[in-house]
Amino acid sequence: MSSIPVKGDWLQEWDPEDPKKWDKKRAWMTLTVTTFTLTLCFVTWFLPSAIVPKLNALGFSFTTSQLYWMAAMPGLSGGLLRLVWMVLPPIQGTRKMVTLTTLLLILPVLGWGFEVTNPDVPYWRLMVLAFLAGIGGGAFSGFMPSTSYFFPKKMQGTVLGIQAGVGNFGVSLVQLLTPWLITFSMFAFLGSQQMAVPGKDSVTVWYQNSALVYIPFIIVGAIWAYIVLRSVPVKANIKQQFDIFNNLDTWLMTALYIMTFATFSGLAAQFGLLMSNLYGAGNPAIVDGSGATATLLIEGYNVPDPVKFVFLGPLIGAGARVLFSPLTDRMGGAIWTLIAGIGILASIIYTIPGLTPDTTSAATLDAGFNQFLWGMLAIFLFSGIGNASTFKQMPMIFNRRQAGGVIGWTGAIAAFGPFIFGVGLTTMGAVPFYIIGAAWAVMCIGITWWRYARPGAPRKG
Repeated sequence: MSSIPVKGDWLQEWDPEDPKKWDKKRAWMTLTVTTFTLTLCFVTWFLPSAIVPKLNALGFSFTTSQLYWMAAMPGLSGGLLRLVWMVLPPIQGTRKMVTLTTLLLILPVLGWGFEVTNPDVPYWRLMVLAFLAGIGGGAFSGFMPSTSYFFPKKMQGTVLGIQAGVGNFGVSLVQLLTPWLITFSMFAFLGSQQMAVPGKDSVTVWYQNSALVYIPFIIVGAIWAYIVLRSVPVKANIKQQFDIFNNLDTWLMTALYIMTFATFSGLAAQFGLLMSNLYGAGNPAIVDGSGATATLLIEGYNVPDPVKFVFLGPLIGAGARVLFSPLTDRMGGAIWTLIAGIGILASIIYTIPGLTPDTTSAATLDAGFNQFLWGMLAIFLFSGIGNASTFKQMPMIFNRRQAGGVIGWTGAIAAFGPFIFGVGLTTMGAVPFYIIGAAWAVMCIGITWWRYARPGAPRKG
């Protein structure tokens, strides 16, 4: 592919800032392969979010709290596993890390494909699968730093925005394709399921398709990564990588990325359940599910099916991350992080009234649902912009090896978003939790302006 010498997995010399020691073709091929596999990682990570809201309709009998915890578990494991994956790029290298990680995705995907067909499966087994789905979330903190090693600083905003944004499309992919995939009998040997629909007859579905269809792509991705990828000679042991924690900007950028990516991932995981429990079949004031069939209690109200809406938020957030990334290269990341923070704050304030459904009539429910839906989509939009801008800031603030470490660390902490949102919504309710989110946004707006965006800021990014 180039004249740069290769020994085993490792390139013998590589410097993206020196055209003589940089192979543009290899860099873009690496981005292509790792973006494809990262998309599969996000599919795996958010697979439970597409399945969990429908479990009871498929014949399972979990409580609302159990469902929230099941949807939250991939966020907890994803965050914990990112703390592992963040140190792997300088130790394992890109080739081994991407290949082995992709193969590991088979475990949760295959497990969900089989267990969703069995309503008698114990709760703990599904919780184990929800935990294993976090492997897909953990991968982000390894894939993104390793990709950053391959490109010069002037391109980091665009490149990392493409990889993370397209990877984030995996969330929408799994949520968008699931309603379509379950209508085919391609894995009928595992049996079919009857899915309850409020106010209507039940329908026959094959929910195992929502998981098993991705297995061939995972295998292809692992083989492709092993054949094509090589590793950049950026090496450091774990102790050396921990020097990032002595830098104030590591902690400030962590706070900013919690505002952006934790919001994106948390809402993406909980969007369907929150919609169902506020405006759908999960609200007992709207649908009575205590009998053999679900009965609509509000005459004239068209109960929204979360599966038909939940993909929109991640789609908008991922699209914003890709589309705004070139602008961060052109204008700098700090100004866009500031805009994102202000937008997130305004969107949360707009959404809060929609978190308390008025069940007096179909008209009031429709109005509340529209406010809830548009407010949520606005939050996704601005969180996507902020995801792009913060990842432009980090390579500009830190040196190459440290930037990779900070990208991995901030990604690890923000990956707890689905878990934090699940616990917060379960323990304190939607309105108080969103108020806390608004307060966090105010804090982050202040940090961004003071440290990075104002004229004469200490660290322009």
